Amino acid sequence: MTKSPMQSVVAELEGSILKDPDPYCYFLLVAFEASGLFRFAVLLMLWPVIRLLEMMGMGDAGLKLMIFVAIAGVRESEIKSVARAVLPKFYMDDIDMEAWKVFSFYDKRVVVTKTPRIIVERFVKDHLRADKVVGSELVVNRFGFATGFVNDDIRPLSDRVAKLFVDEPPCLGLARPNSSFLSLCKEQMQPPFTASQKYNQQVLRPLPVIFHDGRLVKRPTPSTAFLILLWMPLGILLAIIRIVMGMVLPIRAIPYMSRLFGSKVIVKGKPPPPASGANKGVLFVCTHRTLMDPVVLSTVLGRKIPAVTYSISRFSEILSPIPTVRLTRIREVDAEKIKRELSIGDLAVCPEGTTCREPFLLRFSGLFAELTDRIVPVAMNYRVGFFHATTARGWKGLDPIFFFMNPRPVYEVTFLNQLPAEATCSSGKSPHDVANYVQRILAATLGFECTNFTRKDKYRVLAGNDGVVSYTSFLDQIKKVVTNFKPFIH
Repeated sequence: MTKSPMQSVVAELEGSILKDPDPYCYFLLVAFEASGLFRFAVLLMLWPVIRLLEMMGMGDAGLKLMIFVAIAGVRESEIKSVARAVLPKFYMDDIDMEAWKVFSFYDKRVVVTKTPRIIVERFVKDHLRADKVVGSELVVNRFGFATGFVNDDIRPLSDRVAKLFVDEPPCLGLARPNSSFLSLCKEQMQPPFTASQKYNQQVLRPLPVIFHDGRLVKRPTPSTAFLILLWMPLGILLAIIRIVMGMVLPIRAIPYMSRLFGSKVIVKGKPPPPASGANKGVLFVCTHRTLMDPVVLSTVLGRKIPAVTYSISRFSEILSPIPTVRLTRIREVDAEKIKRELSIGDLAVCPEGTTCREPFLLRFSGLFAELTDRIVPVAMNYRVGFFHATTARGWKGLDPIFFFMNPRPVYEVTFLNQLPAEATCSSGKSPHDVANYVQRILAATLGFECTNFTRKDKYRVLAGNDGVVSYTSFLDQIKKVVTNFKPFIH
């Protein structure tokens, strides 16, 4: 069946396109990521009050209370940053795919939400391919800070939707029964949705979330948020113990001691023996999941493997139990540094140049392929329960701390065979071809997807910059910490 020109649909976001009709957990995310733990805790404590207001038929008052507590005093730019970098991942995980099949079938797509437009618009337009978002507008003062209030549009919601369809009413409305705009639509569908064969014939997928930021792994429902708050003090203590243990103990003892504190490393494949005699060092080419990749590699091998770094913080370098080799991003200088290290012994490199959380591999730089034929691909992956160990918007010095704050962090290390000579540059292959080949075999091992995205692409999406870090004084680093944990400011 083919579509007629410009068929249109109006869909409610909460409770229709998204399974969860309650936006409370998303406001918890905004509070945590835009302000910090204190505001997150305050909003969580107000959850019974918000629920009581809803039970009394004062749902709008409960919603306004959520909005005020979550964003009052927060810069508008920071709210936009969270909406761009953090929320899409959690929204994507909550999509009702049957509703999406229907929604994506139509040409003109409008989404109606009770959440402030600025919070959902990036996800709805970029990933759901919607044309318009109808929602409330935040009040922002002349200094760029959100007041916590919204502009109350005196027009009924149905009138605001009708204004978008002057010539012809929308063909279909997707919403719960009490949604006022349903009466404007020629046809109506209400949850639970079951897409008919008509919609199954031409199904688009939502644009995937490849890059995302933020520290929380799970969507903070009230029970999950409560567990996170309870775990925080113990998690910080556990992180300190684990980090000190890694700095003090011999590297061969770390795998045994780490098991006592809940960490686990799963090793697959056979690692090569250490360099000896006339054999130059092996270059371990790893996928880049967290800052801990080369550290875990060293603990598995039982020897300290120097790691090539691009722009990790000085604090992370101080904590690192293995040597680090800082690159300059000047190709000739970096090539000499890597050659020098390989003449001494083994070396670890992550040619993606930055981490990626989702099951995708970023484009591999071909520099490593030019410098040696002794290449051992290593597939690295990890699992954590509460906190992500990477960030693009926050201070990277906290990455190892957040990793070790997880109750039971798990790393998987898979050693592939050393590349045969015919797969390296010595056989006449270009560095680009070798890099692409290594990317493909590592992606196949992990069940990931190869992409052409780069470090710059990631940082442009998540942080609005090219990811170039200028190293500042210790005082400036302290200021970054204060900015990252700014719950007491607002």
